[in-house]
Amino acid sequence: MGYAKEPFAGPRQVLRYLSRYTHRIAISNRRLVSADENGVAFKYKDYRLDGPARYKTMTLATDEFIRRFLIHVLPKGFHRIRHYGLLGTGARAANIAHAHQLLALPARPKEPETPEAALEQPRALPRPCPCCGSRMIIIETFARGSEPKHRPTPAPAAIRIDTS
Repeated sequence: MGYAKEPFAGPRQVLRYLSRYTHRIAISNRRLVSADENGVAFKYKDYRLDGPARYKTMTLATDEFIRRFLIHVLPKGFHRIRHYGLLGTGARAANIAHAHQLLALPARPKEPETPEAALEQPRALPRPCPCCGSRMIIIETFARGSEPKHRPTPAPAAIRIDTS
């Protein structure tokens, strides 16, 4: 087990800091300017510009504002988690490699490329299926936006017995 230094302000301060990022809402009240029969006006930041022109106000029809707001509402039981620091940027792989180098950890060996024939065989995962607990088997892996080659097998027809 590794050693972790105790935070300066204590665990409560760390939890308070992290909760600001994990339970953030879609838009804060201070960004809302007005709401009337014309729609909802709110402030936003245009990241393409610099200086004072960066801060703008937008007015949307009420139904469009609600639609955009609800896109950011998570289903019950889910929590929004944002990654900052080492895992936050597009340089994640480089940051992790640099951390491994600083910690003098051995480099992970690259996995050998598998031939196409090996990809056709279903492979078992080390974790069980979350629904039934039995062994989970990957049938196919396909790229985003492409169609799967295999179709799911249809469920067997229910056997009906008339006992009247």
